[in-house]
Amino acid sequence: MSKFLTRLSLSVAVLVTTTSLALADFELNVLHFNDFHSRIEPINKYDSTCSAEDETEGKCFGGIARMKTAIDQRKAALDNVLLLSAGDNFQGSLFYTTYKGAAEAEFMDQLGLDAMVLGNHEFDDGDGVLATFVDKTTFPIIYGNALIGADSPLAGKMVEYVIKDMGTEKIAIIGAVTADTGELSSPSDSVLFIDPVLYLNDAVAAVKAAGATKIIALTHTGFSKDKEIAAQVDGVDLIIGGHSNTFLSNTSDKADGVYPVMMTGPSGNPVAIVTAYAHSKYLGEIKIIFDDDGNIKSAVGEPILLDASFKPNEAMVTRIAEMSAPIKEAMEVVVASSTAPIDGDRKSCRARECEMGNLVADAMLERVASQGIQMAIQNGGGLRASIDGGDVTMGEVVTVVPFQNTLSTFKLKGSDVVLALENGVSQIEEGGGRFPQVAGLKFTVNTAKPAGERISDLMVSMDGKFVPLDETATYGVVSNNFMRSGGDGYKVFATDGMEAYDYGPGLEDVLANYLSQNTPYKPYLDGRITLVSMEPEAEMKDAAATDEAMPRETATEETATKETAASDTEMVKDAVVSEVKKVEEAVEETAMAAKTHVVTAGDNLWDLAKKYLGDGTRWGEIAKANPSNNPKKLDVGTELTIPAK
Repeated sequence: MSKFLTRLSLSVAVLVTTTSLALADFELNVLHFNDFHSRIEPINKYDSTCSAEDETEGKCFGGIARMKTAIDQRKAALDNVLLLSAGDNFQGSLFYTTYKGAAEAEFMDQLGLDAMVLGNHEFDDGDGVLATFVDKTTFPIIYGNALIGADSPLAGKMVEYVIKDMGTEKIAIIGAVTADTGELSSPSDSVLFIDPVLYLNDAVAAVKAAGATKIIALTHTGFSKDKEIAAQVDGVDLIIGGHSNTFLSNTSDKADGVYPVMMTGPSGNPVAIVTAYAHSKYLGEIKIIFDDDGNIKSAVGEPILLDASFKPNEAMVTRIAEMSAPIKEAMEVVVASSTAPIDGDRKSCRARECEMGNLVADAMLERVASQGIQMAIQNGGGLRASIDGGDVTMGEVVTVVPFQNTLSTFKLKGSDVVLALENGVSQIEEGGGRFPQVAGLKFTVNTAKPAGERISDLMVSMDGKFVPLDETATYGVVSNNFMRSGGDGYKVFATDGMEAYDYGPGLEDVLANYLSQNTPYKPYLDGRITLVSMEPEAEMKDAAATDEAMPRETATEETATKETAASDTEMVKDAVVSEVKKVEEAVEETAMAAKTHVVTAGDNLWDLAKKYLGDGTRWGEIAKANPSNNPKKLDVGTELTIPAK
């Protein structure tokens, strides 16, 4: 049987079930994991590869072999059970670096998955590597809101959704990946991404038409977006999420929220949201009981910590040892030592100055400072783990920076440096990976201000002293090749970077060399990034309070004259402001109106959505407004209707 037919047959498999509940109730159990990130081997408490010594002492967690044991045990204990993966199984360990998805395919195919949704990191090495992964697996992989063109090697290899028969119930699994995957990863130009909320509303209608009685949204969009989906997509019962590495639990004081988070859908129906952190440390388990009307009657569960109480599957352990042999020796080499753990946690490095960010940015800048480079900017999302104190191995270094990025050097105007940093701090609230970890720079971020207006007090180190950045001057910048090509929203690097060289040494080698030259390394923070959260109104009140505290002179004829003049000035100012506002409103009204666009060579819907709607992810609105046109292939000369902004 062909792989496609095997996959199709699995997607409509009938699960024979029994239940001791009343006939009116239906019980559904879902096991789930997300953001596995190639943690084939067990991890330590810092999410890095666990040592053999720690494994012997029972200090390790997760790993695919331990996960296999836990899944098998829970499946045997449950009825009506599904196993789902919420994406990002690629990238994060030497197994992915070495085998490019082949290891993940081999081991995940033994878990008995009912479905997996794409994550953004599945596209890190382009469509071809992902297509090979799909070819090597037999479980259904949901492309969801990804529009895959016919010229992509992914065309025809995946499914839009899955429907599982459980007795008289039909359980639909629909999916979506974050809409900014094109910025975060490296899909080809033949793959576009629809806004998840827009897409999932249509997907619900499609699976209901196919007979679905219960609907699960398997998403890789992040916890905040999952809550939007729950509130805005009618008909979803359960959301299994990933992408933000959110930890939900009812028992841990480190949890980001309860498990499950319950919300209300557009029609008043209850919706459960669950997610299970990352890196194979937990296996999520949620039990949903539906009443006779199909609504959630109860939703209970808790992520299962995959600790030493789960004995790793022996067959997998043997195979992992075989595959790790070629890379083990090189990765066990000790390159340095650290006096204390180096914090690389995503909650730190995607929101503020972090120890790992300082280390990596310092290493980057030192490597190329002699080339006239003044500053380093590294995305916090590119730092994937912490390092514990003591000996630091090459394997730990590669786990921190696993993407095989190279150093990129280029020149950039000071004004564009500001734009880059504003992009970097624009998604702090969402935990965006674009947060800038820097060296050679100091600045303040006001998170109370809108994105694009948050950076102030920007200083650059020149000749050993910090001076205000000159927006008209040109500076030397070092970053990584992913960011230099526009990744994580740093498009200004791609469009305005000058004299660029993108083929420097590998970031992992730069980091390892820097550590070896500075061993023992002492982790530190030095205040290069200052976070404040003050509303503009509060700043004005502070200024007013200062004025109030100043001594006042007795009013004289001169001050009275000044006050009268000021009053006249204010009247003129108000009149001018009123007229300007009218003009602005007229301009805005014109801008909001629907337009037409004649297609020229090189046009695509993403760019047109950015141009006319201000947001590339809204390209699906243009596609809907032009149903007779193929969104994947725009014919030159065609007139498109651009919907109102």
